[in-house]
Amino acid sequence: MYPFTYHRPGSLADAVKLAGSDEAKIMAGGMTLLPTMKQRLAAPSDIVDLNGLDLAGIKVEGGKVTIGAMTRHADVAGNADLHKAIPALAELAGMIGDPMVRHRGTIGGSVSNNDPAADYPSACLALGATIVTSKREMAAEDFFTGLFETALEPGEIVTKFVFPVPEKANYQKFRNPASRYAIVGVFVAKFAAGVRVAVTGAGSSGVFRQFDFEEALSKIFSTQAIEGIKQSADGLNSDIHADAAYRAHLIGVMARRAVEAAR
Repeated sequence: MYPFTYHRPGSLADAVKLAGSDEAKIMAGGMTLLPTMKQRLAAPSDIVDLNGLDLAGIKVEGGKVTIGAMTRHADVAGNADLHKAIPALAELAGMIGDPMVRHRGTIGGSVSNNDPAADYPSACLALGATIVTSKREMAAEDFFTGLFETALEPGEIVTKFVFPVPEKANYQKFRNPASRYAIVGVFVAKFAAGVRVAVTGAGSSGVFRQFDFEEALSKIFSTQAIEGIKQSADGLNSDIHADAAYRAHLIGVMARRAVEAAR
């Protein structure tokens, strides 16, 4: 690692001020930042550690679930109230990485990093989450802007997530056997107003919604409704794990499994 200055602010205002520098990096769980620093792929002048802030916790109230940004994956996976309200979200958290990652990594860090193979972005997009930061509220559609890119401005910090409770939902993931990252992950959520389907792990620009599936499933919530709909391979990733055509096939498979499990 290169030399850096470590900060552990005691308030959100102090954290925002310290994180405003272009050379500073915010650390939540450190599951992405620390490995990249060890590999000398990142060399921030300052590390702003958010672990001293009161930004964790899960609350279910009024048809909504609010999750603090510093809530660990293991706590999301194990929360009894969340299992009753949105079991698919709790189950998603339980699929992330290994026990060490789940007990250290946070939902806020994962979403803010917007890794194209991360799980939570699909939940945010499919559930129509509101992402609350130190300065504003954003719909998930406006938050994710590209590969490892979000609408966050310098010094802006995600503080919590608000998820509407769906009628039904499920997440299915075809995982890398080593990292457990999603080669393809599909989150399906059914609301009174219709169905939302989000795909992670496959898009070259990160998480995206599958509107053809949404339209068909909003009419009939059944695997048969999307049986004949083919996902285009255009704009999908190709790598050593799976080419674009295989990922396109997996999107259909995972979507049908998610619908069947949700039903």
